[in-house]
Amino acid sequence: MKKILIIFAHPAIQKSIINKTLIDAVKDLKGVTVNDLYENYPDFFIDVEKEQRLLLEHDVIIWHHPFYWYNAPALFKEWMDLVLQHGFAYGRTGRALEGKWVMSAISTGGQQEVYSKTGSNRFTVNEFLAPFDRSVTLCRMIYLPPFVTYGSHTITKEKLKQQAKDYAEVITSLRDGKFNAQDFLKADNMNHLIANYA
Repeated sequence: MKKILIIFAHPAIQKSIINKTLIDAVKDLKGVTVNDLYENYPDFFIDVEKEQRLLLEHDVIIWHHPFYWYNAPALFKEWMDLVLQHGFAYGRTGRALEGKWVMSAISTGGQQEVYSKTGSNRFTVNEFLAPFDRSVTLCRMIYLPPFVTYGSHTITKEKLKQQAKDYAEVITSLRDGKFNAQDFLKADNMNHLIANYA
């Protein structure tokens, strides 16, 4: 069984419906650790050694956050800048995280159709996530297809309930080794991968 670490970054979780629902669906799963950055570091003073230890203790890392301005909330960027240090995560001698799996779990305000070549955002979610993909690759880790919840402003209760169920299924499937490298190559996102497994 793989150990899952969810790096959760939401600056206003008390106002969240989407991300709170998703986190609630997975926080008590066996083998899953939720590391809430805004709860742990309200002053932005990140305990780098503690965060690095957490990364070393887990096999699969989930970067879970709302997709703010086609990116991540500020504290998550600070976490990346400080924790993924040269000599630890990357560089000639930085091999501590080599081979670990990383997946982005994000929520967007826009519907799926706006994230396309012909949509108003002009790029796909995967194209917007390219900096995360490259950061993971630089750290010799493996970047998985993302889990995406679209249309957070208009999502129905039924759709959100299904998203939470699918997210829990993704997390348990990663934990239990149900996916292999070939599965990831065939999927644009984890949502489709889970749908195909069902």
